[in-house]
Amino acid sequence: MNATELRAALSLAFIYVLRMLGLFMVMPVLAILAKEYPDYSVLMVGIAIGGYGLTQALLQIPMGMLSDKFGRKPVIVVGLLMFCLGSLIAGFADNMWMLVLGRILQGTGAIAGAIMALAADVSRENQRPKVMAIIGIAIGFSFYLALMIGPMISNVWGLSGIFFVTALLAFLCVFIVGFVVPSQQNSAPSGDTLPTWKDLGNLFGDKQIQKLNISVCLLHMMITLFFMQLPVMLQQMGLLIDSQWQLYLPVLLISILGLTILMGLNRKVSQKVLMLVSIFLLIIACAGLSWSSTLFSLAGFAVIFFTGFNYLEANLPAWVSSIAPAGKKGSAMGMYASFQFFGAFLGGMLAGFLNQYFSPSQVLMFAIAILFIWTGIIYNLKSVNKYRRYTLSGINHSADLDLLKQQLLAMPGVVDLALVTEEDSVYVKATAEFDLRQAQQLVLHTAPQL
Repeated sequence: MNATELRAALSLAFIYVLRMLGLFMVMPVLAILAKEYPDYSVLMVGIAIGGYGLTQALLQIPMGMLSDKFGRKPVIVVGLLMFCLGSLIAGFADNMWMLVLGRILQGTGAIAGAIMALAADVSRENQRPKVMAIIGIAIGFSFYLALMIGPMISNVWGLSGIFFVTALLAFLCVFIVGFVVPSQQNSAPSGDTLPTWKDLGNLFGDKQIQKLNISVCLLHMMITLFFMQLPVMLQQMGLLIDSQWQLYLPVLLISILGLTILMGLNRKVSQKVLMLVSIFLLIIACAGLSWSSTLFSLAGFAVIFFTGFNYLEANLPAWVSSIAPAGKKGSAMGMYASFQFFGAFLGGMLAGFLNQYFSPSQVLMFAIAILFIWTGIIYNLKSVNKYRRYTLSGINHSADLDLLKQQLLAMPGVVDLALVTEEDSVYVKATAEFDLRQAQQLVLHTAPQL
């Protein structure tokens, strides 16, 4: 990568992490600290946790499309300012309704699509996967960071402190967008970065993608349900909120080891089997948590939960990306992200309702029932092959496009392709046998149409 691409990757990764911190940082503490509000109820806590996910789910796709019309940076800046406004409202909240409003406004900063599109615009085709990988690593890291620093910040400045810190960081990111992030140098082909309404309609009926979208929805429902139970259970066992990070740290580190073991089995065991194993780990964890009576056993089952969660969180988007037709990855991932955040909203609502009327053990039994239903949904999921994606630009406008398409489809390794004349590009989905140099020569020099 050159200096511009590295600067883009690091600065956009930092901005993307902020969005994830907004979702995750309050999760370990909100269920406990919200009791300070005069109109506190468990149901309102669930709405406050899930409200962020609702607006993220609704606006994820439209915001990405708007960035195509009005530019990447303006949309990102508007999203950051809305996130900042929501954080300030939540920080100054003196009742649950004001807190919910702040969380909903935080979620309107749905800038993921615009960030990914800008990352594509400021990077060369051969370096784009590296830029996306850096952003992807940062997203995964944000989850662990949030669980660590959320309780620490709340211990010093309370729940309001978390929101004020995120507001300050969001405002800082506005300047990073303006002065650090490179300006858009070209408009990269958008089929693999941004969604279109037409593609969304077609992909919605794809049974394989449907199952993976439902999977990520249920996964984030589970993590939200989990964090409505765990902090309260820890406090009941004598581990106060200011010390809970001391349990989260070893739990997360050990779960990373478990994740590494599962990832290592990828070559020997089918992805569907590992997915079922991960869901089974979630079932074991929920069952164990429902009767845990010591910190040690609770920590052990938390390790099992995070091992399964981390594997699914890391691999589900890769499966969606692999299944998506050529040139439709942006639409597939946009839909996936909407289901992901809707799951967080649904989890918050369900957790709030269930905790209002049922014991934590009964709520966990409900989670187990959902997990068994999830197992049935994906039981017939087909194995997912790993494909590479290429974007070939510079189509000869006088070329015989039908001939070009036939020649490319005849190449070894080509699984699927989409020729988009409006972008002067061909999107190719292929195996490792694919010869990129030969394909590019075909695109540039195919015989003209007679």
